[in-house]
This record gives sequence, structure tokens and C-alpha cells, in this order.
Amino acid sequence: MSMSVFTAARARLRGTALALALGLGLAVLAGAQPADAFDLKGPPKIAFIYAAAIKDGGWNEAMDAARVKVEEALGVKIATSESIPEEATAFKAAVDLYVKRGYNIIVGTSYGYSDPILEAAKAYPDVAFLNASGTTNAANLESFYARTYEAWYLAGMAAGSVSGSGKVGMLAGFPVSVVNWDINAFTRGAQAMKPGAEAIAIFTNSWWDPVKEGQTSEAMLDQGADVIATNLSAASALNAAEKKGKYAIGYQIDMTAYAPKGILTSVVFRWENYLTPTIKKIIAGGWTPEEYGAFVGISTKTVDLLPFTANVPAEAQAKIAETRAAIEAGTFSPFAGPVVKQDGTEAVPAGAVMDDEKLWALDYFVKGVIGTMPAASK
Repeated sequence: MSMSVFTAARARLRGTALALALGLGLAVLAGAQPADAFDLKGPPKIAFIYAAAIKDGGWNEAMDAARVKVEEALGVKIATSESIPEEATAFKAAVDLYVKRGYNIIVGTSYGYSDPILEAAKAYPDVAFLNASGTTNAANLESFYARTYEAWYLAGMAAGSVSGSGKVGMLAGFPVSVVNWDINAFTRGAQAMKPGAEAIAIFTNSWWDPVKEGQTSEAMLDQGADVIATNLSAASALNAAEKKGKYAIGYQIDMTAYAPKGILTSVVFRWENYLTPTIKKIIAGGWTPEEYGAFVGISTKTVDLLPFTANVPAEAQAKIAETRAAIEAGTFSPFAGPVVKQDGTEAVPAGAVMDDEKLWALDYFVKGVIGTMPAASK
């Protein structure tokens, strides 16, 4: 993803969130939405646009697996374009070509497409647009993302249950809210199973750098971490943990093959659980995009955990299952207070729960995270 686009979109998100004061996910107001629902003209022709190679081992691969599931569910063939840069000219050219060919449902797959896809939605009001991890919405555009922090809290519980040192590690890309909440939830989950547990968090400042990710993971292991979780797509973090005889947690797709002995689970995306019913609504007519985008939780299994391996003790698995049930029932949140920041100040008091507005503006680490939140993210 383009970091300049990502940062700009995030900055706009944070600035708008305070004005909205509604605490709804993907809270970038892209203009008031008309009351009229969207009606698709003609038979559905669907296309997916990817910012990088489809077989990237993570984000795009998970999205493309969902595309195949959508094809099967709807009985249609979906076109794809890969490695379309996250900038307006390239994205517009791809959309223009599809529209000229009669495509009327276009799915973007990147945060970095947020602004270009909004412009495309304005230019083509008769085309339905969806965008994964986007921040813009309109009468014919719905951005969508998952409450990944719910799954990462549960993964953190698994990590805490097996950590002998009480120190785990998480590898991440950039210090943006959708990453920060994963790190914080992972840490809090570990602490739920092992009070006083700490999590080393390191940003690589890249979404894809296998060599750097491997080296960073080795540094975490040298600092005493005995569980390494990756928030990225490369498998090198898991390789590093496996070589040292330590535990690992994968992300986005099933990463078991990269750490067959030490893996605990993988936090995975099953985007078809959002895309299939949403596209069915578009085809049926009368679709009304969520004004602030769709923000779905683990109860939908759009973000999920693979079954735990035998490395996770049975009693820990039982407690994790109870916690998951509470999250799905809405009786527990990974960010239920008290939530204490790394510097010791209170972010959420006891009895309260962090709302969506604060989640999307999250720019700090919680107590127990070892690492520095870059000043540029605040």
C-alpha cells in the first residue's frame, strides 16, 4: 500500500471522527447519502482490482480466495486486475476499462484506493463499488473491514497460555489504527492468560519485506520472546520462530505449513462472508450502503481463527472458547475498561468500553507493550 495515501486517509479519518461523535466504524463522511436505494442496471458483471500480486501469500491471496467463493455462490465469473498502483490515474484507468466493457459491480481491495474509488463512484453512479479496508463511502460505495482485534485478543490468549518467559512479540507494518488495535488486543489477550505478560511490537514500515521481517523476528526472539505473531503477509516471521523452536501465529491465510511444529493458530480472513450476501443485495436491488461503511466482527466469521493446534493446552482452549462466545454475544469486548496506556494514563475507565470512534483514532500502545509508537502517528 502507498504509505502517503494511507497516512492521508487516516488523518482525515481521525479529524472527521471527532465531529461525527457517533462511534461508527470506517467513519469518514464522504457527503450525505440520499435516501434512495441503489438499483443495479442490467445483469451483474463483477470485477476485483488488486493493488499488488494476487499470490502475495497474505492479504490479496485471502481476498482472491473469497472471490472464488463468491463465484461459486453466485454462479458467475469474476474478472480480476492485479498490481494496479494505489494512485488515482492507474485506478481510474482500470475502472474506466471495466465500465466500458459493461461491468457494474467493482470491488477494490485496498485502503490506498479510498480516494480514487470515491472519485470513480461519483463518475459512475450506476456502478456499485465496494472497497476492503477503505475509508470512503457514498450512495453507490461501501467500504468494509473486520474487527480484527477480536480475533487477535483470542490469539493473544493462546500466546499467553504457552509463553514461559511471559514475553511475546508481534511484527507489524505501519502505526495506523487498524494495526495498533491488533497489537494492543494481542497484548491484552496474553495478559488475560498470563498476568504481567509483555509484548514486543516492532513496525517494519513496509507491508511486504520478507528479509526485514525475518531479521526483525530474530531480534524479538533474541530479546526473549517465545511466541512470534505476524500482522503481515510474509512467512519469514514464522520461519524464524520455527528455527528457534519457539511458537508462532500466522495472519490472513493459513500459515501452518511455515511453522508446522510451533504454530498455535492463524488469524484468517474469510471475506466471502461479507461479500457474498452484500453482492446478493446489490443484485436483488434496493441496496443501501452503510453510511460509514461495514465493520463486521468475528461473529460473522469474516475474520476468524483456525482451530488451535495441540500446542495450546486444552484448558486454555476451553477458556478461549468461552471468551469468544462472550465476544459474539456482545457481553465482552477486548477493550473493556480499564484500558491503561503504555505511559500509565487511563484510556478507558472500568465499566466502560472503547467505542468505534476511539478505535479508529487509536494511536497509542497499552500497558505491557514493549516498543515505541512513532510520533508521526499521533
